[in-house]
Amino acid sequence: MHFSMPSMRRSRHPLVRVISLLLGVALIALLLVFGLAVAGVLLVGGVILLAVRQWKQARVPAKSAAANAGHQPTVLEGEFVVIQQGRPVAH
Repeated sequence: MHFSMPSMRRSRHPLVRVISLLLGVALIALLLVFGLAVAGVLLVGGVILLAVRQWKQARVPAKSAAANAGHQPTVLEGEFVVIQQGRPVAH
């Protein structure tokens, strides 16, 4: 089965050409404005979200020094080996 679209012929009438050109430009401008509005809403929403998160973190009381005195530091201890580039690794 072969599906083919009918050929699109441009109108020869100058008024129809001008109107179709203006409609195309108006449609592109409308899409551009809509896209910019959506981008603006996302940008403002992101800034508000970040501001709320920062505000909530600032309100959380910091732990006192006495509470941290009995707490073990979060340090991972271990051994390491420096691997030189181009040399095989020996275990």
